Amino acid sequence: MEMTGEYTISAPREKVYEALNDPEILAKCIPGCQELNKDSDTELSATVKSKVGPVSATFKGKVTISEMDPPNGYKISGEGSGGVAGFAKGGAEVKLVEDGENTVLSYVATAQVGGKLAQIGSRLIDSTAKKMANEFFGKFAEEVGGGAAEAAAPAAAAPAEPAPASSEKPAETAPAAAAKSGGGLSPAVWV
Repeated sequence: MEMTGEYTISAPREKVYEALNDPEILAKCIPGCQELNKDSDTELSATVKSKVGPVSATFKGKVTISEMDPPNGYKISGEGSGGVAGFAKGGAEVKLVEDGENTVLSYVATAQVGGKLAQIGSRLIDSTAKKMANEFFGKFAEEVGGGAAEAAAPAAAAPAEPAPASSEKPAETAPAAAAKSGGGLSPAVWV
């Protein structure tokens, strides 16, 4: 499944790009983030506690940033394991475009889940993933832009493709983004 979104952030593009690479800022923005470590310039490790319907789990995972193009954006991918709850993996392409004194952050994210999470049903997973992505990017816009009222303006996020009929149903998850932010997979893109 694919999920897209767009946010206007009241900050210069260079500042937004730096924040997308700052583990302290990302950790504040990722719903349920317990720990986020920068292992290298392109790798992060995280522990995120999440609940999807009746399934609650703590996911431990790795995130890799690639195709870095400062300050225009990057690609992020990651995967995490939640023990018996299952796994989540995915990625996102994050783009930053100047808009006067603001920056427009847009992303296209894909994700899959397996195990108990895949048995919950794609609608519940989809709605939870969208909620987590909106929480991550909304909080990110507040942190970087300095104000909730004018910082975030999310675009409508909609699935681009139906989920395949397999035991591993894809779903959007809320970057690492991705750092699963980055996006994300900004850390927001992990379930």
